[in-house]
Amino acid sequence: MRHFRFKNRRDFFTCLQAAVRSRCLLNKTLLLQTIKTIESFNMMATNGKDACGQNGDDPSVSLNGGNDTSHSSAVNGKKAPSRNGGTGEERFSFSPQPTMEDIRRLQAEFTDERDWNQFHQPRNLLLALVGEVGEVSELFQWRGEVAEGLPGWTDSEREHLAHELSDVMIYLVELAEKCRVDLPRAVLRKMALNREKYPASKVHGSAKKYTEYED
Repeated sequence: MRHFRFKNRRDFFTCLQAAVRSRCLLNKTLLLQTIKTIESFNMMATNGKDACGQNGDDPSVSLNGGNDTSHSSAVNGKKAPSRNGGTGEERFSFSPQPTMEDIRRLQAEFTDERDWNQFHQPRNLLLALVGEVGEVSELFQWRGEVAEGLPGWTDSEREHLAHELSDVMIYLVELAEKCRVDLPRAVLRKMALNREKYPASKVHGSAKKYTEYED
């Protein structure tokens, strides 16, 4: 696997865009690997492993989806200092990159290059999304209750789950694009409505539906 060294993140993303335009990203698996590479690259910067080489380190990042083993970092996100519901445990958080718009753009380029827009229409995307959710469900089938953090899951099982959840995310974002729904803004509006439906002072510790609460 060939590795390339970059002076900073800007150079990395410029090279990545060139790879997309030149059709170096030839399949969905490689696209997902590239997204994971971006996550790893940004996490190294976030966690103080200076990805820009300011501390004398010059990490290698591969356009084939890997990163130099001399700089290990989590692929599926990181832990933030915020506390999880007062339990004292650190709450999990996503990497800051890629953004939802980055994912939309990468998938749009992937679809355009293959002339698949004729197939990637709302109904088909919805059915594909439901199918991918079913594949996620299969990974949890017959396991009973699964605790947060997936204790007991192997690395292979976790990676399989990451792939299936990524498929769900990709189809969801593309469906929103084709329906002309600005998903990030729509999410913020919906969360504001949820706060009105479920005021913390009224629903704290309860799983009732909002219609079951008395005024």
